[in-house]
Amino acid sequence: MNSKSMLYILKRVLLAILTVWVVITVTFFVMRAVPGGPFLSEKAVSEAAIAALEAKYGMDKPLFEQYLTYLTDIVTKLDFGPSLKQRGRDVIDVITDGLKVSAKLGVVAAICAAITGIVLGATAALRRNKIIDKIIMIVTTAFVSMPSFIMGSLLLLTLAVKFPIFPANGNAEGGLVLPIITLALYPTAYITRLTRSSMLDVLGQDYIRTAKAKGVAGFRIIFGHALKNSLIPVLTYFGPMLAYIVTGSLVMEKIFAVPGIGRAFVNSITSRDYPLIMGTTIVLATLIVIMNLITDILYKVVDPRINLE
Repeated sequence: MNSKSMLYILKRVLLAILTVWVVITVTFFVMRAVPGGPFLSEKAVSEAAIAALEAKYGMDKPLFEQYLTYLTDIVTKLDFGPSLKQRGRDVIDVITDGLKVSAKLGVVAAICAAITGIVLGATAALRRNKIIDKIIMIVTTAFVSMPSFIMGSLLLLTLAVKFPIFPANGNAEGGLVLPIITLALYPTAYITRLTRSSMLDVLGQDYIRTAKAKGVAGFRIIFGHALKNSLIPVLTYFGPMLAYIVTGSLVMEKIFAVPGIGRAFVNSITSRDYPLIMGTTIVLATLIVIMNLITDILYKVVDPRINLE
């Protein structure tokens, strides 16, 4: 790797750190600017008790001092603080427990979506305007147009209630099958359309026609040139998509009762659990930033013609 590539990667890393810092700062101050507080929902709590709770969690200090303390704890100790509602538990523990489930759910769904989408997209491109191409486009258009919560509800009613093939509860054995299918349907359809469009464009390039004219085997043209060079749009989409799915789909975790980080995030918002809101937001933002960074670097691996500048 040359010096230009190293400099590019360094710039992207610094930009990623800056992006995460902006997310932390904006979320912290916007959250504090919203009227109300985490202890106002408590029943029969006096002003003295609220003041004592705020002092216990350091919320009685000036806002900027709270911000500096929070930022310092994250940078030096990766400490998101204690949860204000789940007493006795640290935010990092709540997030870790949720990620164990959401990561398994998201990674499997993302891999299935990528493999299926690329295969279907390549097939549609190679059989352009044939019956198989039309069927694939009709099905993927339906999946892209249909909201995930509707598809999840349909799968739940069909495969868990009417025909009890899979359990409806995400905690049960095999309970992640339906959430994985639901989460994978939209990305699969989108990746299929991306791959088809990109591959059709690549197949029309001069170097593909030249390879055909030289008698290069069709298998090598498709898999060695066309498919590989058509994956750049898929990579662009796959990185943020993986981060989003791993962090957890809020609706899917509610429909299938999956104990992931998405459910913890929803509960933290409704209960005004400031540290947990901050922690889950930072995790989501960091995952997206990291995946975007990896995606940019992988561009060079997929297409050596791209210069990292």
